[in-house]
Amino acid sequence: MKKLKYILPLLAVIGITACQKDLLSALPTTDIPDTKAFDTPDRIASQAAGLYSVLKHGKFMGGKVLIANEVRGEDYTNERSNNVTLFATWKMVATGESQEVKEIWSQGYKTINSVNVFLAGMNAKGTSVAGKEASDSYIGEAKFIRGLSYFQLLQLYARPYINGAGNQPGLILYWEPHTVAGVYTRARSTVAESYSQIIRDLDSSETLLPKEAATATRANAFSAIALKTRVYLYMGMWDKVITEANKLVPATAPFESDAGYQLESNLRTVFSGKYTGEEAIFTLPNSEATNDFPGTQTQMAYYFNPAPLGGNREYNLRPEGIIGDAFWKATDTRRKLITTASGKNYMNKYISPDPYTDYIQVIRYAEILLNLAEARVRSTNALDPQAIALLNAVHGRSDATTIFTAASFDSPQDLINTILKEKHIELLGEGFRAMELTRLGLTIPTKSSIIPPTTPTTNNYVWPISSDELVYNKGCKDNY
Repeated sequence: MKKLKYILPLLAVIGITACQKDLLSALPTTDIPDTKAFDTPDRIASQAAGLYSVLKHGKFMGGKVLIANEVRGEDYTNERSNNVTLFATWKMVATGESQEVKEIWSQGYKTINSVNVFLAGMNAKGTSVAGKEASDSYIGEAKFIRGLSYFQLLQLYARPYINGAGNQPGLILYWEPHTVAGVYTRARSTVAESYSQIIRDLDSSETLLPKEAATATRANAFSAIALKTRVYLYMGMWDKVITEANKLVPATAPFESDAGYQLESNLRTVFSGKYTGEEAIFTLPNSEATNDFPGTQTQMAYYFNPAPLGGNREYNLRPEGIIGDAFWKATDTRRKLITTASGKNYMNKYISPDPYTDYIQVIRYAEILLNLAEARVRSTNALDPQAIALLNAVHGRSDATTIFTAASFDSPQDLINTILKEKHIELLGEGFRAMELTRLGLTIPTKSSIIPPTTPTTNNYVWPISSDELVYNKGCKDNY
């Protein structure tokens, strides 16, 4: 009889993922057979907690997804020419055989399958054992994790929604669990269908989860709401961004949410290593415990810090990138999150040295304020007063010398451009840049004399599908 690792979901897929060629059969730590995993409330609680362990793996949301979206953008120079640390992605020449393309696809679908296995177990037995209140919470968390996973995969492996209103090939969607080897041939859904599944998961998650700002390291209803503002923004559905954001954000400054969220007075507080305070809506924690921190060459601080700060100086910040923009004043305190070594600038939001235990800020309140600001201007096509106030709230905590008014902008588009630039600066290093460009159908700028700009019509605007998937799932077609 198969055994389970107590803190992990039942059987989760690795390697080929969607085609299910290989299966994870973890070494037992508590000697619990798979048929007993949903027999007691404690075991069910451990299964639910284990979903976060799969999500936060360094090959997925704990590292490589964020790094890939950063280095595909224009802000970094690669120093190591190491394909293991995303050199091909930085050069915009990643193929279906590239390590990061295969690893992120694999770990993403492993996370999704772990959720599907857990939900099947809850439906078959777990809900009756755990009781309705606890069961609703666990199921809500699982659907949040699945929605987040599908969203992140969609940004790398599919054309943006703006390209044909979602009519391009999207993801392979699975709802059923895969716990034994088999043939799971399935074609890709459209981008629109993929987004619809994400919204279904998050709507359900919001309904099932408690509306309480408890620990940011477990999803709640507000996490689902906040993520929906991001999802709808990427779909260009401005009215729905506003509807969701209004559940969290008050109408007037200082925008201290009734849900318990507010901006920290100093952004360094958020990036102090293990932050779960009032700005953190959803966070992935790491610790020094065995297997509870990112694995080799998947850690944020390893990639972005210089050697004196415990990093491997894989990437430095280009002077021609956002740090060279005159909009970002020298007196802006966010520049204190940049460090200099050997005459080069490095992003220093992640500060913990080996074993790299920084918490990953997946959703921050600052992002939600800026999502709402952008959506309001695009929706009203005006110099919207609330949007300007939201912009001032985020910008002002780091640069009190600048106060925007309607007179600061020549047009609504000028205000939108300022909000986008503010977001670029505020979220630098947090895994947004490339997908912020692609959602708007913008060219990814050059970052080296050897790398031309990447236009929306070029093949490498998005990643190809993992070659493993194409070998074992004949129903899946590549992007190019």
